[in-house]
Amino acid sequence: MKKTFILSAAVMMLFGASVFAKESTLIDFTMLDADISIKAQDSDVEIPQNSRTVMDYGIAAGATFNQEQKDLMKTSLYLGEWEVVLNSSAQSVAALAQSTVVPAPVRDSAKVPFAGKNVMGVRVVFPSWNANANAKIVPPFEIPAYEPLSTADENGNRQPQTDEEKASGRTLFEADSEDSAAYGLVKNVGTIKSIAVTTMGMNFPHGLYVMLTDTDNVTRRYFMGYLGFDGWKTLTWNNPDYITEVRTREIRVYPIYPRGLPFVKFAGFQITRDAAHIGDDFIGYFKDVKIIYDKAELTSERDIADEDLWGIVTRKETARQNLEMSRFGNKQVNRYLEKAKMATEEQFTSSLDEGSDSNAQTNGGAAADAK
Repeated sequence: MKKTFILSAAVMMLFGASVFAKESTLIDFTMLDADISIKAQDSDVEIPQNSRTVMDYGIAAGATFNQEQKDLMKTSLYLGEWEVVLNSSAQSVAALAQSTVVPAPVRDSAKVPFAGKNVMGVRVVFPSWNANANAKIVPPFEIPAYEPLSTADENGNRQPQTDEEKASGRTLFEADSEDSAAYGLVKNVGTIKSIAVTTMGMNFPHGLYVMLTDTDNVTRRYFMGYLGFDGWKTLTWNNPDYITEVRTREIRVYPIYPRGLPFVKFAGFQITRDAAHIGDDFIGYFKDVKIIYDKAELTSERDIADEDLWGIVTRKETARQNLEMSRFGNKQVNRYLEKAKMATEEQFTSSLDEGSDSNAQTNGGAAADAK
């Protein structure tokens, strides 16, 4: 009897430990390839984008823009659209111009499961003098938490939601299923237990942080370790304050409705360079970011469809979505205006007649021969 009790207790402890944590892929950069090209009417300009994550910020533009301009006011999480933001002590003309993010193809012969796919490739130009510096690798826009799930056509225009998409209850940047990777957003997240980053080290002594934003719009950074190694490696952050024993946890009970589901979204990476370490170019590659976390709420089917009856969460999420789109749209429109004002000429138009340069050289040569 005693042995049976001990065995049952051990089984219950293992079961309890397993239901605590859930693993999800927060973002997988191999899924952010360009699969469509945005093209304006009556224009040959094509901009590569990722159809799943494309966002139209032309709706925030004023009436002074024509339809051709609004057609190009789209962006996505395509790797070529990500940005490198340098701190003030690291900013220089060369650093701002050369620090960039690109899709980096992995060789087909590589001994990794994602061989032949594109990962995130990052180049950061740090100052060569002794100075503490850091760079943030951030998405082109803040990932919306309440964007409705829908498909996009070949020109990046969002289509109306289907009944199946509405019934799924998922948003655009969430994973399609429990076993698939998200596009930067995971909902129903309680306490984070661990964070993992799959990255390729190049023997740089720099530090790596992961930045996550929560429901309260608070962005926190988590130190993953140093990149002083060669080859692919999974860097892990373990929550030092995570409590595995239920009896020692502080139990908090929240109203089930209309409280929304807590979430975390990917806000970017941060690379830190110490003043004592080598400066100049930093090269890094990143495949994905994963999290292990407690569920904030146990999702189960209820006897009454609360949201269909009251609609409280829908109204809150719609208001928040409109606010996020407004902020995102204004920022992107300003960038579009700045890009439109940039000089595109590579050289001056010659004021001389065609062939005059060759004549001058011929005359000069003849003069030299005469001497």
